[in-house]
Amino acid sequence: MEKLKFINGGVTAPMGFTAQGVCASIKPSNTTKRDLAMIYCEKPCNAAAVFTKNLVKSSTIIVSKKHLENGIAQAVIVNSGNANACNADGIEIAEAMCKLASEALNVNADDVIVASTGVIGQPLPLEPVKKGVEALKGTLSKEGGSNAAEAIMTTDTIKKEWAVETVLGGKKVIIGGIAKGSGMIHINMGTTLSFVTTDAAISSEMLSEALKESVEVSYNMVSVDGDTSTNDTLAIMASGLAGNEMICTKNEDYKTFVEVLTVAFKEVAKKLARDGEGATKLLICKVDGAKDYKSAVTISKSIICSSLVKAAMFGADANCGRILCAVGYSGADVDVNKIDVSYKSAKGEILVCKDGLGLCFDEDKAKKILLENEIEILVSLGDGNGSAEAYGCDLTYDYVKINGDYRT
Repeated sequence: MEKLKFINGGVTAPMGFTAQGVCASIKPSNTTKRDLAMIYCEKPCNAAAVFTKNLVKSSTIIVSKKHLENGIAQAVIVNSGNANACNADGIEIAEAMCKLASEALNVNADDVIVASTGVIGQPLPLEPVKKGVEALKGTLSKEGGSNAAEAIMTTDTIKKEWAVETVLGGKKVIIGGIAKGSGMIHINMGTTLSFVTTDAAISSEMLSEALKESVEVSYNMVSVDGDTSTNDTLAIMASGLAGNEMICTKNEDYKTFVEVLTVAFKEVAKKLARDGEGATKLLICKVDGAKDYKSAVTISKSIICSSLVKAAMFGADANCGRILCAVGYSGADVDVNKIDVSYKSAKGEILVCKDGLGLCFDEDKAKKILLENEIEILVSLGDGNGSAEAYGCDLTYDYVKINGDYRT
């Protein structure tokens, strides 16, 4: 896309933002891992967020929603190691975290976004957070964004941080972000935590609209294990320091902003899927020829969520029956006699199903294609013009190992 270029930096790349992450020992056993992060802007920002649609929610979501009612935020405080979900004093702790951040950064507590990630149903002790905030005080910097990205990780194996540059109204604009997510991921936002910053001048209302549009075709198309987290949070803050004319309507600059955000979010979505717990392969399911977009989304997510498809991809087994089965029970209206299925990777492409019927194909070639670490599952339906793309990963022995003793 000519309208953007990826650049170095993450959540602190846009003008006005600093961040940092430290080890606060949220979990008593943790003595080295960063687990508390703060992001700060030198001025109050227009802000918006989308959250999990799970009825069981972290207390941080209740508090952050309340703080964002006026569309303004200036800081984020987030911990890993404890989800602060299903706790009797959860809201009290979340509000206390905001107060600690506000005092450390000299901002209004109501302008702080709070988030947590980790084990559900265990009390979150405030004392480690207090010590962590003390350690963070005065250390936030342009270089601290990478430490913040590390501090929000749980079972993640890699940091997810990014930044892109574009032009709005003749002014250079930067959007940056960090994200976490490896397990309990079947994103339905209206697990992941993601914090996005930009120096674009854009209203809170347009930020909210832009998030909804871009999330729908990126984050919400990711599934690692079919479990929608209690803590899904994606928040964005805009400092306006780029100096472009304020975006208050869905004009051309707004459309460009959404396009850039969508491209960036799709890259993050792939990183989240690739880093699924125990995963060895990124799966990208591309569906075309569906009756409409909604049908394409339904089918692509049904395939990417199928445990049998995921297991077959782990074993490099080009079993088209797994795909056809997932299409059939997806609930979408499909003519099963028109379905074509192919697998594609850096090693080539192979057609394994034509018009709903399995084909004889070169098993050795198929195996080589499916042994790669990024695989496309291509499904053509011949029913219309609907298309969609979903992101997932294979299902491995390690997923069970990781989640069998996650709490203990």
